[in-house]
Amino acid sequence: MTQPLWTSDTAAKVTGGHATAPWSATGVSIDSRTVAAGDLFVALHGPTFDGHRFAADALKRGAAAVLVDHIPDELDDRGSTVPALVVDDTQAALEALGRAGRQRTRAKVIAVTGSVGKTGTKEALRQCLAAQGTAHASAASFNNHWGVPLSLARLPADSDYGVFELGMNHPGEIRALVDQVRPDVALVTTIAPAHLGHFGSVEEIADAKAEIFEGLASGGIAVLNRDNAHFGRLQAAAEAAAEAAGTTRVLSFGEAHGSQMRLLECNLYAGCSAVRADVRGKVLDYCLALPGRHWVQNSLAVLACVSAAGGDPVAAAAEFARLRPATGRGERHRIDLEGGALELIDDSYNANPTSMRAAIDVLARSKRGAGRRRIAVLGDMLELGDHSAQMHAELAAPLAEADVDLTFTCGPEMAALDAALPAQRRGGHAGESEALAQALVAAVRPGDTVLVKGSAGAKMGRVVAALRALHRGDGNGNGGAEASNAA
Repeated sequence: MTQPLWTSDTAAKVTGGHATAPWSATGVSIDSRTVAAGDLFVALHGPTFDGHRFAADALKRGAAAVLVDHIPDELDDRGSTVPALVVDDTQAALEALGRAGRQRTRAKVIAVTGSVGKTGTKEALRQCLAAQGTAHASAASFNNHWGVPLSLARLPADSDYGVFELGMNHPGEIRALVDQVRPDVALVTTIAPAHLGHFGSVEEIADAKAEIFEGLASGGIAVLNRDNAHFGRLQAAAEAAAEAAGTTRVLSFGEAHGSQMRLLECNLYAGCSAVRADVRGKVLDYCLALPGRHWVQNSLAVLACVSAAGGDPVAAAAEFARLRPATGRGERHRIDLEGGALELIDDSYNANPTSMRAAIDVLARSKRGAGRRRIAVLGDMLELGDHSAQMHAELAAPLAEADVDLTFTCGPEMAALDAALPAQRRGGHAGESEALAQALVAAVRPGDTVLVKGSAGAKMGRVVAALRALHRGDGNGNGGAEASNAA
């Protein structure tokens, strides 16, 4: 029998709420559409919704109880038979559950932030640590003021490891999140001009990410990218946190001398990378199933975090050959067409200038030859402020270096890139993704490798769906099997 994650008595104690009836929950949910049997459904208030409207539906779907600030009208006639926890503020109560979940666990807790690579690195850590013990990680990109306390509230007390992603697009946001997580290990993957529209400079972005060190548990370890231009700034922030709270040391990774997790050599292929690294004096050779130079860097960060959390980096390196990309973050699909197939690289989840260049570099390693074209389909990169036009236009250079045959662009910001491209390499431009998808579908042919990428707001997933709908293999437009990761 599954042990309860929360009981009515325990939840009432940590939140200061009142349980209307005894209940026990094996999970926690804030979305009635995905609630699982046995979940505690938390009715949050959002800018455009009120979760209390969905409390009855959550119970119908099998929720063990609902966490509410009042009994909704549609449940009021049930009186004391409604399994509920009534609190003053459901957001504050969720945070209280998260803090209690963190306090009671025996797990070594790792917090991950950075301008690029947070979710992928978090998922790689989850898989590598799950091979060494019981590992819990935040789902998807649950990295904001709802996702972090929810992920903590879901943390089983007997976990060996917990991995949590922290995101932000304004100063002060990580400070509030890390105060809940209280990590033993804090990783900053890298600093890049993401969300630059909300900051005066990249240095200010680095300072905002450095807030993660303020919440380190006593004796905690900061893990930093020594190759990043802002390493010194982050190191100083980590050392200041050490002086204030007893953080013991900084562990670095990268190619630069002085890195404890140091890249010695890597060979990059279309579908994987072969890596040699010095891991605290021990040379490791491993195969990394996720292609791209950026993933080589991420793998070093994973090894550093595993080591800092008391795990085995050698065993973690062995897991790298089994890694697979998360949805919309570099997934590869074979699309069978009449007369052959094209390869789709779905990197549509999100984008900024650094991740765009990394994705273009992956496209550059696709096979060339008769009838084989490289096609980039790029949507707006958002939140770049006054720098937006320049940063979009500057992508013309890496596209030329990658010998990309055609570039299709989507959105008002990407018009700057379209204008910067040579005429013969322009595939077409549209103001929104559905229109661009129609032009792209008419242009692709067997042998093409097509990269699709853009910020979430650009809705490039619609372009991916249009391409996958072309698949002739199984009749349901699912894009066939993922392409092989072999070199």
